[in-house]
Amino acid sequence: MVETITATYKHDNDDWTITVSGRGKELTGKAPGIIAARDRADQLVEQLAPNERPTVVHLLNGNALEFTSAYMAARLTLPEIEPLEIPPSGGAKAAKDAAVPSGSDTAEAPAPAAPAAADKAEAPAPPPPAAAEKDKAAKPALPPSKQLPKEVEDRKPDEASRPGVTAGASATPPVARA
Repeated sequence: MVETITATYKHDNDDWTITVSGRGKELTGKAPGIIAARDRADQLVEQLAPNERPTVVHLLNGNALEFTSAYMAARLTLPEIEPLEIPPSGGAKAAKDAAVPSGSDTAEAPAPAAPAAADKAEAPAPPPPAAAEKDKAAKPALPPSKQLPKEVEDRKPDEASRPGVTAGASATPPVARA
């Protein structure tokens, strides 16, 4: 007949005391929580019955169901985690704008007055091509398998938003297929 080994758990403040008894021996250990106490009980059982897989009855207050209930509640309880921070919507420009408060001194200063000779209504010159290449060089190159087929741009502020229609969607419904 197979002799069972009994693991008895007692809650002592923040720690658990485990007593494993069987085969004429009794071993005691401590652990910081019920999950760690269950692992410690397995180690003590291994000392009592090396190279065997004996039947072990785990008891809390003399009751196996009470131990199982407490152990499973501890195993299935999710740890508390910090809530995730969600960045502002609107792409990189909105994130940059959110990083610099509008009423602070760190906002851009107004441009100095232009000389009188430049009072003509003239559009600012486009940036040289080297500047655009410099911006692209600052970003690491993606492997071809990770690249998008075309560049994705944020919606322009002057575009009207249509409820229920995603950006870039056609205003006409798709043709039904036969």
